[in-house]
Amino acid sequence: MRERRPPHKTRERTKLADDAAGKRVTLPRALSKLGYCSRTQAERLIAENRVAVDGRAVTDISAWVDLATARISVDGLVIAAEAKIYLMLNKPRGLVTTRHDPEGRPTVYDCLRDFDIPHLSPVGRLDKASEGLLLFTNDTEFAQILLDPITHVTKTYHVQIDRIMDDEAMAAMTSGIRHDGELLTATAARRLRQGDRNSWIEVELDEGRNRQIRRMLETLGTECLRLVRVAIGELELGELPKGAVRALTAAELQSLRRKTGIEKARRN
Repeated sequence: MRERRPPHKTRERTKLADDAAGKRVTLPRALSKLGYCSRTQAERLIAENRVAVDGRAVTDISAWVDLATARISVDGLVIAAEAKIYLMLNKPRGLVTTRHDPEGRPTVYDCLRDFDIPHLSPVGRLDKASEGLLLFTNDTEFAQILLDPITHVTKTYHVQIDRIMDDEAMAAMTSGIRHDGELLTATAARRLRQGDRNSWIEVELDEGRNRQIRRMLETLGTECLRLVRVAIGELELGELPKGAVRALTAAELQSLRRKTGIEKARRN
């Protein structure tokens, strides 16, 4: 049984959800929340005297606005909130998780050619050699909260390794493995199936350290042959074909919001 989260962690999580539901934000963040541009691009537009709030030009990037009442315009055109999009991709192996790759390698956006949606970004990453469930959205606040360690949304992976994992090694993954001075811990680890020379294990993480599973296995002297993310919270990859994309259902989105505390904050 997982230990009860300390009170200060609960307060941090509640504050994070309350902030997401709030309407008063800085002007660059407002433009980002409305889906118009990134915060960095917004700061540039503001500095160039191209942004107005309620008909008055604003050049201060630290200015606060109320999203519920403010009338924000860029170059004289009023900005309306962009419809929020939530997609899931079954990422194939060999694609990098970036929009443009300087080395010219194929990217996950090659799978999204049919979706002409500005500011659509991946929620977290899967490295080039990894496969499976990858979320995309233009809802920057939702993405930020889903990735925040405070929310502890579990990611589940199926991993093929080059040997049969013994009990001691499985226990080490959940008790913690130190790699390059960093303590790496899995929430859960169990065997799925095995052959004569290799096997599959299931690993759950509630934190997003870089190449975490691969590093843990490397420390244990084990080679990772395949790594597939199969679930985020209760959202499962299911039978979605490799390279295919689909929108999240209302129930799936509500489940993720419930996991992060957003849904509770909105009701309150």
